[in-house]
Amino acid sequence: MVKNRMSVGVTATAIYDKDVTTTQVKKNETIAVLGYGIQGRAQSGNLSDSGFKVIVGLRKEGKSWDLAKADGHKVMEVRDAAKAADIIHMLVPDMVQGDVYREIEPYVTIGKALSFSHGASIHWGWIKPPTGVDVFMVAPKAPGQRVREVYLQGFGTPSIIAVHQDATGRAWERTLEFAKGIGSTRAGVIKTTFKEETESDWFGEQVDLCGGADRMIRTAFEVLVENGYQPEIAYFECLHELKLIVDLIQRYGIAGMYRGVSETARFGGLTVGGNVINQETKERMRQALRDIQSGAFADRWVTSYRNEKARAFDKYMDELEAHPIEQVGRRLRQMMWPDDLKTGKFQSWSKLSKRVATPKSKKAKKQKKR
Repeated sequence: MVKNRMSVGVTATAIYDKDVTTTQVKKNETIAVLGYGIQGRAQSGNLSDSGFKVIVGLRKEGKSWDLAKADGHKVMEVRDAAKAADIIHMLVPDMVQGDVYREIEPYVTIGKALSFSHGASIHWGWIKPPTGVDVFMVAPKAPGQRVREVYLQGFGTPSIIAVHQDATGRAWERTLEFAKGIGSTRAGVIKTTFKEETESDWFGEQVDLCGGADRMIRTAFEVLVENGYQPEIAYFECLHELKLIVDLIQRYGIAGMYRGVSETARFGGLTVGGNVINQETKERMRQALRDIQSGAFADRWVTSYRNEKARAFDKYMDELEAHPIEQVGRRLRQMMWPDDLKTGKFQSWSKLSKRVATPKSKKAKKQKKR
């Protein structure tokens, strides 16, 4: 029997609104948010509504230019936004951050800050900032849609924060003010490092949140169907009901989840689950982590992206789309959410954002009055 050598040491200290007393960024500095995807739109809106000076840096020919303007933001070409900013916040996708940085590098000058919501580009050296600039990270622990929704409800999404380079002596002040601006200190922020954030984030995505959950669901579905159970029944048991369990875990913890299900589910889960996800599984998880820590996964991902671009996912997505769980799932989701799935696609961020009545910035309202 393998002994449990895991122990919980000193717990992280959360930092809240009351702990952030500086206002230099809000009063004196301009933040350029480069990129207007789900996180870019959410963080720009929250910062602007919190009273920060925000510029959105985009390609003029891009589809987000008019959207950002309609949301009330000042929009500039990427280079111009970087030139005008004191803090340059990089929210373009990981794999293009290096290219964007090479474009704005002349404007990443002494005294400025370069910031991120994910640590990969700094940790793996895809971007190497000059020594005279602050480098920090504010990483919300939720998709952008949720970051915006919770902010509008008067609360915030927790973030993890890090400083890679403190050139000015104010890097932590800038980090905390930024986190406060997007609403994260309302819920609490926790310090980390670029290394810890990057490696743990990728590990979670691969073995648990995305890859692990996906393969567990598909495999469980296959076992039931291969043994004669109806695909529709297998879909409900192995996929649909998972959200109910995850919701319980998120709110009440794993022990709280077990207390919230039937006694049969509790006994079966506690006694059988460890036979399915076992020490062999754990060793494969360790190997996945070693693969991340060594840089091997990063190298594979970069090579695949450079050689194939969007096609890097095609063979895997084609395989998934052809899987019976997706075929039966499309029919069942149509029954449950007919309006959302008429086109067979997820709702766009713009449609979802209208549901939370995203307010335009004060500046936009003034312009409308004129």
